[in-house]
Amino acid sequence: MTNPVYETLTQLGVKAEIPASPADAVLECVPDPRADADYMVRFSCPEFTTLCPVTGQPDFAHLVIDYAPDAWIVESKSLKLYLASFRDHGAFHEDCTVAIAKKIEAAAKPKWLRIGGYWYPRGGIPIDVFYQTGEPPKGLWIPDQGVAPYKGRG
Repeated sequence: MTNPVYETLTQLGVKAEIPASPADAVLECVPDPRADADYMVRFSCPEFTTLCPVTGQPDFAHLVIDYAPDAWIVESKSLKLYLASFRDHGAFHEDCTVAIAKKIEAAAKPKWLRIGGYWYPRGGIPIDVFYQTGEPPKGLWIPDQGVAPYKGRG
């Protein structure tokens, strides 16, 4: 038995290919089953990959996405496919991190969102990128993102 509220989902429950690019990816949302409560959702992606737009070399990051839903929640399989679509996409760290936040904002329209992009060193310099939409709802418990700063080999 299926719930009609989920009939618009095109990726969950079926074989779905990784989109060719982030622009081709569809980020799906479903109605928030707890829209009456302020709570936070966290997605962690410790093995995010993309390509340097200049050299074509791979870049790696640990992404932590926190958001307080409003009327919609992000469907996690569509998010996984969207994030995987960056594998063959060339963009700088800043562009990738903020683009992901903007796509989630546009799709889910959360009360609040933040993303931490903890990028592994390129040229000996780790680049961390952070984005946040305004102030979180009053009283919302927001734990630390828990990603240790880069310390190299010692």
